[in-house]
Amino acid sequence: MSVRTMLEKRENEMLSPLAQRSAGTRGRAHALSPDDLRTEYQRDRDRILHCKAFRRLKGKTQVFLSPQGDHYRTRLTHTLEVDQVARTIARALRLNEDLAEAIALGHDLGHTPFGHAGEFALRKLVDVGFEHRKQSRRVVEVLERDGAGLNLTYEVINGIEHHSGKVHPITLEGCCVHLADRIAYVNHDIDDAVRAGLLTEDNLPRAAVNRLGHSHGERISEMISSIVRHSQDQPEVRMEEDAWSALLELREYLFRYVYSRDWAEGEIRKTEHIVSELFTYFRDHPAEMPNEYLVIAYKEGTERAATDFVAGMTDRYAIRMYEHLYIPPFFKE
Repeated sequence: MSVRTMLEKRENEMLSPLAQRSAGTRGRAHALSPDDLRTEYQRDRDRILHCKAFRRLKGKTQVFLSPQGDHYRTRLTHTLEVDQVARTIARALRLNEDLAEAIALGHDLGHTPFGHAGEFALRKLVDVGFEHRKQSRRVVEVLERDGAGLNLTYEVINGIEHHSGKVHPITLEGCCVHLADRIAYVNHDIDDAVRAGLLTEDNLPRAAVNRLGHSHGERISEMISSIVRHSQDQPEVRMEEDAWSALLELREYLFRYVYSRDWAEGEIRKTEHIVSELFTYFRDHPAEMPNEYLVIAYKEGTERAATDFVAGMTDRYAIRMYEHLYIPPFFKE
């Protein structure tokens, strides 16, 4: 018996009847011979971990643009926190932890530089709009491996595309990531805002804090526990209504007092300018993009190629490219 067969047998014995089995995947766009050591979702997890887009997440902002401190979240640390929360929920509900992990690790691969500010900037520039969840799917299906894509399973791709938005993933494991993403960013954005001196724990809405907890760890623990209490042996993964309302209250508070503060508006204007100038330049000068994007320009048009190129940039790369294109050398340092 191979290790993979043993793992699949263990899934059948230990997982909930509601869990997605690795052996029951709908498969890949291009069939692969079975791996003796790993299940299909473990293979997907490893493919994501080793891809270039995953490595670039360390250089992409979460909320605070090009933060000076060492302890602010990046898109990579956000992804790892989502992974931890999603795996904890999946394990407690006896769902497929490997599937949840693969989706969590891939969910933000298509995010732009400069956090959500970069996404909003591209959305206004691109004729068909821009959503990072759809770009994440494009990364794993089209852009990685020089246009070959990662050839992931259907369930992982579906979970990546629908980790946000109104349409939920088809698997409960994907729904774990859908919730874990919100739990992670609400809590770590509060933590980063406190670190930046923008607010204190005492500023947070009292009712929400009293329901969920008075510290970062307490709130995460209670949100996860609420999901487990409400979803055990149920055909859905949801938080208790009062806990969900408290989470939304904290989220609304962040939008009002952190994301929309004057300092953020100034940074967003800078971000929009950089992203706009880079997108327009490379759309109009496609020959100056790397060869892989020239192929996209030929097949799908220069706007599509410029979108993919700019969306894939890290914060620092985007800034360096802007300086290279628009700032004379004698004005630098």
